[in-house]
Amino acid sequence: MRRIKLPLALDLQVEFTDREIAIKRIDEWVDRGMRLVEVVLGPEGCGKTAWLLQSVELLRDYGFDVIYINPLNGRVYAEVGIKDLRNELYRLAQEAISQNALARIAWIAYNVINELIKARRGRIAILADDVFQVIGVRESAMYVKALLNLIEYPPAEYERVITIVATSEGVSRREIGRHTWAHLDIMWNMARDGFRQLYEQIPDNKPSLEEAWKLTGGNPRMLGNLYENRWNTDKVISDIISEKRLRTFISSLTNTEKSWLQEATENPDTLMNRERIPLMDKLVELNLIIDDIPEREEYLWIGEPPPEKDEELGIGKYVAWQSPIHREAIRKVLGETKS
Repeated sequence: MRRIKLPLALDLQVEFTDREIAIKRIDEWVDRGMRLVEVVLGPEGCGKTAWLLQSVELLRDYGFDVIYINPLNGRVYAEVGIKDLRNELYRLAQEAISQNALARIAWIAYNVINELIKARRGRIAILADDVFQVIGVRESAMYVKALLNLIEYPPAEYERVITIVATSEGVSRREIGRHTWAHLDIMWNMARDGFRQLYEQIPDNKPSLEEAWKLTGGNPRMLGNLYENRWNTDKVISDIISEKRLRTFISSLTNTEKSWLQEATENPDTLMNRERIPLMDKLVELNLIIDDIPEREEYLWIGEPPPEKDEELGIGKYVAWQSPIHREAIRKVLGETKS
């Protein structure tokens, strides 16, 4: 399998590293097929997109027609043997982008896959990245059900169909979980050894591996952001505060809720409390934490699971900050409200 190159920052390309366990899951689906749609949830920037793009290469090597879409970024890749369908996908996707109708890309790809099954009757895969952010929470379940229909009620017989949807959108997890149409797994930030391989591809004049690990918790996007901002941690934290409007969010909280939030920066599991769950839900909506974290059995995860508890990185048994920098952004705003 050719390892692809990916942008870690504006002026830095890196080779796909680690995620051997996650790649093996693709091997399993190729061998056994899928009964349900695979929905992969994980922190923003944890490496879901890199895994999907590397999976395009792997599936192509296995003889699959593969379509990858990321409507949020307007990205569409097609390794499809029928030229007319490939051209139609690109034409319609470009039209949707020009009309700022990004949600249409998800359904355009679905329709093309439907036609591919009819025409090829072979090995076909659709990898949908960050679609829930553009189609909305309510329509996310509908989209998953449509993908399931490709498996259960295809327009023609086929050898194998693989359908994967990756998202950092925690709210859609609840909507999808209400149904039995998908199998949901979590991908976490990179494990320490894989993170080291990524860190070693960054040019010199960088902090130590230990410092980079404590800042990012193994999150590749955070590592790229720090590199791009010349390791100015305050700038990266300020960007998160601005993008997620954390000052407005924290100003909306009661003093009691602020104290709960402060406790959660020390131990995120304190949010798993009846009174505090509404606050936890708000943090999920802001993509600051992951809640309802499953047991650390490998079969429940895409890739290596996080430790059961790591106070330094903000990981609890049931709740975890998406990265240490997300937690630091909250700490900074809470500190401002006290002064």
